[in-house]
Amino acid sequence: MLITGGAGFIGSNLANYLAADNEVLAVDDESLGTAEHLDPGVEFQDRSVLDRNLPTDVDLVVHLAALSSAPMHEADPTRGVRVNVEGFVNVAEQAREDGCETVVYASTSSVYGDTTPSPEPTETAADTAYEASKLACERYGEYFSTRHGMSVAGLRLFSVYQGYGGAENHKGEYANVVAQFADDIAGGDAPVLYGDGTQTRDFTHVSDVVRAIVSAGENRLDGIYNVGTGDRHSFNEVVDLLNAELGTDVAPEYVENPIPEAAYVHDTCADASKLRAATGWEPEIGLKSGIASVCRQYR
Repeated sequence: MLITGGAGFIGSNLANYLAADNEVLAVDDESLGTAEHLDPGVEFQDRSVLDRNLPTDVDLVVHLAALSSAPMHEADPTRGVRVNVEGFVNVAEQAREDGCETVVYASTSSVYGDTTPSPEPTETAADTAYEASKLACERYGEYFSTRHGMSVAGLRLFSVYQGYGGAENHKGEYANVVAQFADDIAGGDAPVLYGDGTQTRDFTHVSDVVRAIVSAGENRLDGIYNVGTGDRHSFNEVVDLLNAELGTDVAPEYVENPIPEAAYVHDTCADASKLRAATGWEPEIGLKSGIASVCRQYR
């Protein structure tokens, strides 16, 4: 199988999970990851998803390469479109040409806005360039499915985290707030929360996301599926849980939200019943146990 973005946060976790029993090829330009995250059993190629002659002659392509947040796109919108949209089409088309009939790719829960919980038919919107790029990929995924008979599954991922002790460390300022807040509190620094900290997320541990991707590929799913726990927690609650786990008492710093209200998602919560019905997948790691694993490196 081929994993694009295979040296990144989610991609390297997926590659290492599968490498023991599968031939796994990871392609990545290392802009948001590093091959150092990969186990020796994973074959690595330093390539861009915009390249021709990618190694798509495989049974399954998992496409994770992307500029994976709104701020990345705002910094360079043209590059965002090229990497996220053109990159996806380039990979899917080469997979089709090479006879690969199954593609699983990462979309985002951000397209739902503040609708919670969010089943897949919920109305979507593109309030940021990042969301627009992911919705464009979903439309192209539909095209490859209907026009070429491929199985193309887009997974709308909800707030994936692991912590800086894992492959998420390479994302730095773009890492999930669980990782950022943990690192701040462990170092005695106040985590910075936008507004009053009541915004909520459906925090989903990367290991649950990896199992969801595997299930989607094994079942040759087609269409759009949510991947999340179905529970949401506020940023204030995350800070409290981190303090409790680390044995600290670091108060957060509340600041005015610099992101325009129209573009800021205040609450997310997945309805993953469609994926559950199709594959039997269930999340296994709740936020409390996930935070315990995030904090382990600081002991």
